[in-house]
Amino acid sequence: MFHFFRKDNKPEEDVESLTIYIFISSIIGARFGHFLFYEPYAFIENPLQIILPPYAGLASHGGAAGILTGLYLFCKNKNYNYLWMLDRLVIVVALTGGCIRMGNLINSEITGKPTDVPWAFIFKQVDNIPRHPGQLYEAIFCFILFLILFFIWKNRRHEMYNGMIFGIFLIALFGQRFLVEFLKENQETFEDSLSLNMGQILSIPLVLAGFYVLCHTFKKKERNSTFKNNETPSN
Repeated sequence: MFHFFRKDNKPEEDVESLTIYIFISSIIGARFGHFLFYEPYAFIENPLQIILPPYAGLASHGGAAGILTGLYLFCKNKNYNYLWMLDRLVIVVALTGGCIRMGNLINSEITGKPTDVPWAFIFKQVDNIPRHPGQLYEAIFCFILFLILFFIWKNRRHEMYNGMIFGIFLIALFGQRFLVEFLKENQETFEDSLSLNMGQILSIPLVLAGFYVLCHTFKKKERNSTFKNNETPSN
């Protein structure tokens, strides 16, 4: 983000405030999202489990909601254009998502379904069955998405409409998430009775939101406006 602000001639000190907003909001969103989407009964029985160990769990969809909320508060406070900021932030999010999935791979978390493909992984912390390395699929996709979005920003930032990169990000990332879920084991037992698992159900509205943002972007044609109403940021 420092690089983006520097290249776009924006106040670099705002990145420090932005980092705090995003760090706090993403953790809170991911934590609440896990209990809301996957274990609501655990939260109802003992709300303190959301902050006390050893209860684990972070939901990427909840983290996305947290980031969107935190960024909105930041932009409102600093008077930035929300879509302009989202276009830059999601590039970083794609890179971060790849790193997170590599961490899931190392920790044998969110394992794939059994398979006989040559590149199958055996997660010995789970069992001795060869499985799809779904975490690796998602990590590779996120790294490629990061490069694509960065390339778009680098070559089109002075002429693209606000919201274009954000719309592409939503469609690509959560469209991929919907598809790769077919190769992953369900995280909770209640998902076994569903035709689509929770990750897929939560990805659908985000993909639709991506199409809406792109349609809205090209209809409004708000070209590269940084601050709301073309005002300067507040200090």
